[in-house]
Amino acid sequence: MELNYKEFGTGEPVVILHGLFGTLDNWQTIAKKLAEEYTVFILDLPNHGRSPHTEGEIDYEMMADALAEFMLDHWIYETRIIGHSMGGKLAMQFALSHPHIVKKLAVIDIAPRLYRSGHEDVFNALFAVNLATLQDRKEAEAILMDKLNGDVGTVQFLLKNLTRNNPFNSTDNTEGGGFEWKMNLQGLFDNYNNILQAPVGEPFEKPTLFIRGGESKYIKDADFATIKQLFPKAQIETIEGAGHWVHADKPRELTTLLHRFLMSEIY
Repeated sequence: MELNYKEFGTGEPVVILHGLFGTLDNWQTIAKKLAEEYTVFILDLPNHGRSPHTEGEIDYEMMADALAEFMLDHWIYETRIIGHSMGGKLAMQFALSHPHIVKKLAVIDIAPRLYRSGHEDVFNALFAVNLATLQDRKEAEAILMDKLNGDVGTVQFLLKNLTRNNPFNSTDNTEGGGFEWKMNLQGLFDNYNNILQAPVGEPFEKPTLFIRGGESKYIKDADFATIKQLFPKAQIETIEGAGHWVHADKPRELTTLLHRFLMSEIY
């Protein structure tokens, strides 16, 4: 599987993994900052962005295999990995499965545990947009705003997935080619329970940093024991005033923490 990616900078490699419904563009600003010291790769994960859509089961083992293939194709045999939310779980699973490749691990606002479902409203809103009859982005925005109770931040985040079909691939003579989601919406919905699962494996014994948003509930104090079991060298930092999308809420503070962790010989 050839994952879509962008590359910035020079130096030792850093790989950044986005969350559910995200794309590599969500991390471009921070990637460019870290690229002052490193070669930074931001990826579209499988079934997201411009990476391939797959049939069958979508789980962390499948995504970790795709990530391993990406590493091999780009001659990356040791790297630092940063992952947010679903991408954080994938980063954890990859480190547990391939500890010889991961030099340092940074996990942003997700814990290594099973989560209860919580995206039903988002799935319902996305499915409410009829792509076959959709006239423009404003119409999609209005539908999402209605279904998500005016949550502007979430709506704008989701709309980054809406794109025009390639008119040259149109088979129904639809002028302009219509619209499509960049993500594999049906596949992600069908496999959502897999995305909620916890990473598994033997403890990862290398430097690890967990960063949580002070306003987020994704990493609770009760998760610390589980974190330490799987990641004995983990440090846990909190960025006050940030919600789950730490990189959007407090980009400067997050970049500072990541840079310090990546560069430090103490961690």
